[in-house]
Amino acid sequence: MSQTPPLDGGAFTAPSLVVRNLVKAYTPGIPVLKALNLTFDSRGLTAIIGPSGTGKSTFIRCINRLVEPTSGEILFKGQNLARLRGRALRHARRRIGMVFQEYNLVERLTVLENLLCGRLGYVPAWRAWLRRYPPADIAAAFALLEQVGLDSLAVQRADALSGGQRQRVGIARAMMQEPDLLLADEPTSSLDPKTSVEIMTLMADLGRRRGIPIIVNIHNVALAARFADRVIGLCRGEVVFDGPPRALSDEMLKSIYGGQDWLTASFQQT
Repeated sequence: MSQTPPLDGGAFTAPSLVVRNLVKAYTPGIPVLKALNLTFDSRGLTAIIGPSGTGKSTFIRCINRLVEPTSGEILFKGQNLARLRGRALRHARRRIGMVFQEYNLVERLTVLENLLCGRLGYVPAWRAWLRRYPPADIAAAFALLEQVGLDSLAVQRADALSGGQRQRVGIARAMMQEPDLLLADEPTSSLDPKTSVEIMTLMADLGRRRGIPIIVNIHNVALAARFADRVIGLCRGEVVFDGPPRALSDEMLKSIYGGQDWLTASFQQT
């Protein structure tokens, strides 16, 4: 059973995403996700933690159908994403931004052009092919570059950027979709500690500013505790913890991660 912690003193918000009995089995009869039931509010940052191989990335990617669920429902704004196909699925994905671990930028394009890729679901194919985006989209891209601190690099090729700069471009590109939900799959795993904090701060700030929920799959427990309103702990494809970061006791961390004592010290550094 999911527990959704109240935000802002317990103010009620209608759910943005409802997951019911979600199962994913890459091999028949061996599920990676075991009938997950979770509800997500329409704002706030949720961190999903757990050991490698427990289904964190699979869960994130089932939501936007980069991974095909075996069974269950994924209700987003009342629409079951698990049943959508073709054009209906493409339209639904426009409302779900995605930040990737390995950035997924088009290396030969400029920073500005990579941001404008976030509008591909909204403009005719011929405009995208000729890179003739509407002036409003270009203006929005420049405004986002300023918000993420990259306005001076608009015409720089993506392959000349540092890892932190690339992730900032990835976040801005996702925001160019004007999403109702932002997903992030290990967005800090390739970054140094200082840059990781900057990236988490940026995502949290943009989520609050735009009033959208963020779901982050993350290995770093300290970052999860520092930035999340809610933490979900997965172990062997099942939810073993769902609550605010302050409720993550040492014993609970050991339960999530299989009794690895080094996690306690890592958590206490926050």
